[in-house]
Amino acid sequence: MRHRKLKRKLGRTSAHRETLLRSLTTSLLLYEKIITTVAKAKELRKIAERMITLAKRKDLHARRQAAEVIQDERVLKKLFETIGERYQDRNGGYTRITKLEYRMGDGAPLAAVELVGAEPPAAGPAKSAKADKKKEQVAAAR
Repeated sequence: MRHRKLKRKLGRTSAHRETLLRSLTTSLLLYEKIITTVAKAKELRKIAERMITLAKRKDLHARRQAAEVIQDERVLKKLFETIGERYQDRNGGYTRITKLEYRMGDGAPLAAVELVGAEPPAAGPAKSAKADKKKEQVAAAR
């Protein structure tokens, strides 16, 4: 039984698992959306949300703690300058996991992990002026 076991092993040694999660976290913060398996996504969420919480503090100690996980300096800079600012008023829930289809090779369930608020604005009812003008011309011709 796995009562009170908090982490998934992901079929790897502890060093390999730590490196994997570090690189996934770095990629998520760099690209703001990645696709991975569901199990990895759920483990990634814990670390990524902790890094964003550190970025909101904006002090040297928090930066050094984040630098232990994120070893790419440009991603660390982006985390503290843009991502931390974006979520300053939010109390958690910085990531979204969306389940996708199954992977073709081994049938593993895939998921997209993205930062909330990083998605482009949805194309709503706002149309271009050119399309509106064309509709007016068609209506006037009738």
